Amino acid sequence: MKAFNSNRKASLTAGILYLLTFVSVPTLALYAPVREAGYLVSSLSDTPVLIGGILEIVVALTGIGTALALYPVLKWQNEGMALSLVGFRVLEAATIFVGVMFLLTVVALHQPGAAAEALVTGQTLVTMYDRMFLIGQSFMPAINDFVLGILLYKSRLVPRGLAVIGIIGGPVLLAGTFSAMFGLIGQRDPLAGLSAVLVAGFELSLGIYLISKGFRPSAIANLGPQPLNPLS
Repeated sequence: MKAFNSNRKASLTAGILYLLTFVSVPTLALYAPVREAGYLVSSLSDTPVLIGGILEIVVALTGIGTALALYPVLKWQNEGMALSLVGFRVLEAATIFVGVMFLLTVVALHQPGAAAEALVTGQTLVTMYDRMFLIGQSFMPAINDFVLGILLYKSRLVPRGLAVIGIIGGPVLLAGTFSAMFGLIGQRDPLAGLSAVLVAGFELSLGIYLISKGFRPSAIANLGPQPLNPLS
């Protein structure tokens, strides 16, 4: 019973954290002001950018939390891959933090009468954020979900059809990411957004499934020793 409760707590924790990773969806609109060429000398409010930064920090932390919550169970399938997933999530979070730092620096430079050099600096920082976004919120999630999809497929902790979405979605997002990196498509083009649909659907569906159903008992029984959840 204790092992069952521990596994259920792990699935609930991971599911809730996965849903929380979607809180940054509004940032596309919240960051619109900072992309304006004259933002640094304008009277536009910094509040939307600051809120967007906070939401991204939440996403970074919850991303790490998902891997930590799943690790005690996934390690019985493949400890090396499960540990890699934790490491990849930490790296993803680090790149998100750096991206947020770029935008917060733009906010710090935002003041009437800013010199022309500041305008150039501001646009450079926004461009650096966009490049970092490709790494932290496109490239890394694609790798993470591909690895997680394989672990879930082999362990059967969730329906294999759900795991396959992650396995397929990862490479599709990678293709979109590299296309944007090499200028084949625009970073905010509809095609770039479409490349992320499978990964987004996988993480949303996984979060909902883990909350509503939890890990499949038959799969847990076949994984070996019952793990203790370090978050309990």
